[in-house]
Amino acid sequence: MVTKKSKSPDNYLDNHYIHRSNWLRAAVLGANDGILSTASLAIGIAAASVSREPIVLAALAGLVAGALSMAAGEYVSVSSQTDVEKADTEREKIELEEMPEIELQRLAEIYEKRGLKKETALTVAKELSEHDALGAHIRDELGINEISQAKPMQAAFSSGAAFTIGGILPLLVTLFMPLESMEYSLYGFALFFLIVLGAVAAKTGGSSIGKAIIRITFWGTVAMGLTALVGYLFNVNVG
Repeated sequence: MVTKKSKSPDNYLDNHYIHRSNWLRAAVLGANDGILSTASLAIGIAAASVSREPIVLAALAGLVAGALSMAAGEYVSVSSQTDVEKADTEREKIELEEMPEIELQRLAEIYEKRGLKKETALTVAKELSEHDALGAHIRDELGINEISQAKPMQAAFSSGAAFTIGGILPLLVTLFMPLESMEYSLYGFALFFLIVLGAVAAKTGGSSIGKAIIRITFWGTVAMGLTALVGYLFNVNVG
């Protein structure tokens, strides 16, 4: 007899996707940028090149530089978010010490706006404040929780690793596909990689696979097409 998995307060979020949002966003952004940046760069060089070496070199340089830039950029940007969260937390501590009654009333107003009666909202605010006043204000006034809280190292590693994996794919195309049709091979394989990425990301995040594929392939086509156009317009032979 098959029984459904019992739900408890510890595992009730197992079937939800919001707890994946931080690392999933960074990973999808990194992989998408890895595929798109490396392929676009290689396509631009291929459009102006008569030999394989400059194309491979451009793809490899783009892969290394992009992965490091992505990881560093994610770390810096998410660290900035962490700094803001810490600053707001410290400010909230001071406000709770200097004007606890006003802060209590502000918390009660938040709950009242969410649908509680005035008396109930005040009771809830008092009980939560007695348990953990700072935690209640950080969560309900500032909107910071364990799921949405910034994690710089996680974001940096996810983005850098994902960019590397994404960038390796078009690099392999530059190494093994015929030079005569390199631009078309890069575009075709990159589009395929983007479709797979869009489908996997949508599946992981519980969103529409069709919409994800359309979105990622459209903008990928635009980016690669414009980069190829630049190579043709300059009409410079590389190699």
